[in-house]
Parts: sequence; structure tokens; C-alpha cells
Amino acid sequence: MKASYRWTVCLAILLASAIGASLLFSRQAPAQAPAKSATPAKATNAAPAAKGDVERGRYLVEDVGMCEECHTPRDANGNLDESRRLEGAAIWITPVHPTTNWAMRAPALAGFTGFSDQQGADILEKGIGPNGLAIQPPMHIYHMAPADAQAVIAYLRSLPNMYPQQQ
Repeated sequence: MKASYRWTVCLAILLASAIGASLLFSRQAPAQAPAKSATPAKATNAAPAAKGDVERGRYLVEDVGMCEECHTPRDANGNLDESRRLEGAAIWITPVHPTTNWAMRAPALAGFTGFSDQQGADILEKGIGPNGLAIQPPMHIYHMAPADAQAVIAYLRSLPNMYPQQQ
């Protein structure tokens, strides 16, 4: 009798979970925006981005990718120099095992000057650098959706580039 009771409780929990999940997904479906088409990226003179794209890009850069950790210079105490945010920096971490493929400098991202939108999309969607080769560690190889990559590019283009000579 105990075994049949346990099976009944397990089935009831599974049924309740399935119903709850279907209700949750049915509520979220209308709220989602339709996916953007994967149109080819424009060159550096791209049309102004929507505010939502810039805000989504800010979230991806600052909260998900944490790009500041490598692309912002540090002060003498090792703290990020927020006055030079995303202006490029020497790489402060070293590989555990020596490698010749390790980048020594993270390029400036603020303003996203020196890169076309297509080059940015290739970096963020495929891990392919502007030179056509795989990007170097310690940069992560991202496989972003095209809409997310374009949001990141829109955000970076919205930032002032105070140090363009440090590309």
C-alpha cells in the first residue's frame, strides 16, 4: 500500500509541475518580441540604435560579459580606473601554462571605433577577430545571437571614446 501511495504522490507532483510549466510558458509567449532578422551588419556608420538595444547592450557588457575587467585600465592598487572605462588596457592576468597565443592587451571598446559592425558581429557571434583569425585568449569566445551582438555594438558605440590612439 505504501508503494502505491508514493507512486500516486509522485505522479501528482509531476502533473502539477507540467501544468505549472505550461501556464508559465503560455503567459510569457505574448510578451516576447518577435526575433529580429539576421540582416547583414552595416559598416561603422550604422543607423542610431534604439534605446532598448543600447540598454540591453549595457546589460550584456557590464553584467554578463563583465568586459570592464579586461578592457578598462587599473590604477596602482589594481582597482578599475572608471575614468577610463573600456578604453583598452594591458592584460593583467597570465595563463597557468605558458602559451604564445595569449593577448597582451585588450583593445579599446568605448565608441567601438576602428571596427565595423560586421567585424563586431564576427567577434561576438563566431569568435573571429578583425584579422580573420580566432580571437586570442584570455578573451572568451562568445556565440551570441545576432540581436544580442548588435545590442552590444550599439551600446559600445554610444560610449565616448576619450583615448582613440589606444586602439
